[in-house]
Amino acid sequence: MSAATDTREPQLGWNTRRRWVAPRPPAAQTAAELRERLLGPLDRWREWPRLERTLYWAIPLACAVVAGVLRFVNLSAPHALMFDETYYVKDAFSYLHFGYEKNWSDNANPLFIKGDFSGIQSSPEYVVHPPLGKWMIALGMWLFGPSSSFGWRFSSALFGTLSVALVAWAAYKLFRSAVLAGTAGLLLAVDGHHITMSRIGILDIFLSFWLLAAFCALLKDREDGRRRLATRLAASALPNGRIPATALAAGPWLGVRWWRIAAGVCIGCAVGVKWSGLAYVLAFGLLTVLWDASARRTAGIRAWLPAAVVRDAPLAFVSIVIVGGAVYLSTWTGWFLSSDAYFRHWAEANPDPTWSWVPASLRSLAHYHLEAYAFHTGLTESHPYAASPWSWLVQGRPTSFYYVEPSGCGADRCSSAILSVGNPLIWWAGTIALAIGILLWAGRRDWRVGGALCGVAAGYLPWFMYPERTMFTFYAVSFEPFFILVLVYVLGHILGRPTDPPWRRQAGFLGLGVYLVLVVVVSAYFMPIWTAETITYLDWRMHMWMPSWV
Repeated sequence: MSAATDTREPQLGWNTRRRWVAPRPPAAQTAAELRERLLGPLDRWREWPRLERTLYWAIPLACAVVAGVLRFVNLSAPHALMFDETYYVKDAFSYLHFGYEKNWSDNANPLFIKGDFSGIQSSPEYVVHPPLGKWMIALGMWLFGPSSSFGWRFSSALFGTLSVALVAWAAYKLFRSAVLAGTAGLLLAVDGHHITMSRIGILDIFLSFWLLAAFCALLKDREDGRRRLATRLAASALPNGRIPATALAAGPWLGVRWWRIAAGVCIGCAVGVKWSGLAYVLAFGLLTVLWDASARRTAGIRAWLPAAVVRDAPLAFVSIVIVGGAVYLSTWTGWFLSSDAYFRHWAEANPDPTWSWVPASLRSLAHYHLEAYAFHTGLTESHPYAASPWSWLVQGRPTSFYYVEPSGCGADRCSSAILSVGNPLIWWAGTIALAIGILLWAGRRDWRVGGALCGVAAGYLPWFMYPERTMFTFYAVSFEPFFILVLVYVLGHILGRPTDPPWRRQAGFLGLGVYLVLVVVVSAYFMPIWTAETITYLDWRMHMWMPSWV
């Protein structure tokens, strides 16, 4: 399968040059020309060749199978509360029984892993993350029992696997290439950072999933918006098929966009897992309006930017911000329905005539949020695996989730570890690709890499605003799918275009193939320290490629 893109988008290649502000394209003369310009010759999926239609679904499914094997096999090991599982798994148990978090005794962990839940107390617990991620963990505990370590990690593995399918689908949508879609899915499927985050019952993999799902919905909305624009402009065509100049002054309203509403729902869910998803509200909101402006400009609409601001941005705001906000608020339903959750009756105990018109429950929740925000911004406690964002992309200080020295490896000293280190060949190459992708976007304004870079920037750059805060490398999983898409975009340039000479294409396929084989080999080598396999201590040390990993 070739790495070609559809004809309506710029080809992957190095020889396309544009001025920073290219001239506005001339207005489309006929409805047929307009549709071709906005949507390409093969508009709908059903019009694609049969093989391409099959691969469109088969590749994400195949990648999901690979990812599922790596995430579900031996998921219950170790049977222990690792790292922040000590908070979120027990909170999930509390959600199942009470709908909100309750405190636990100091010795609750050893009892909990034995299936003894007597450590739960009657008083509410103060938590600083929204509820949705813990409800998602609770799903697996409801299905398989709260004493099952497989159960409390099931949802992480499930949504990690679904993320791999989504990133392969997104790559196919972006690049119209089976090779690049399979590459994106494979890279995310075998990366250790994503694997470890999918095999532990903490929140970040859910945040990553919902952000990626929102991006996929926006990709569908971009296509839908262009189709609506073409259809509504075509409806104004004269009997000879020509589009009158009056219709191209500002262009039509595009109406309610259901895929963009779906994106708003997903973003609301992301923020309902962790507040770090808030940056994506702004990033994705601007991204979708800029995509609309680009569509209007491509159609030859004269006032393309003002029209996008006036006619597209308001409904985008409703879809992303209002819908997302309503979804976020709904994740607190258990807190609203409770009678003694933390800060539930703060407003009644602290009346304020200025805000008396606001329902007491909402004022209490607002106070809760202010307190939680103060906690997050003031979190400066030292931690042996704290890592500055400067080191995340090169995996300078990965997080050790689990380390014990058991017996049974045939040596005097054994190790069993879970280290959330990413595959170095993916992350080091991805860091280089990120720099190249920024340069390529600056030179060409290719919307495909622009969208992926937007996802990376929204998940990565805000952390630099809080340099004193305690942070960990595993936070990078939120933007890892977009990081992979940028890497695949650059690999597409190495692969070449269908119009390149055969020798160039063969060299590109060979280079990409060698890289993927090396990635798989390195992942197989690191798998023992991603899955708590018992190995010799010497073997464990051999896996510590950088001193900062220990």
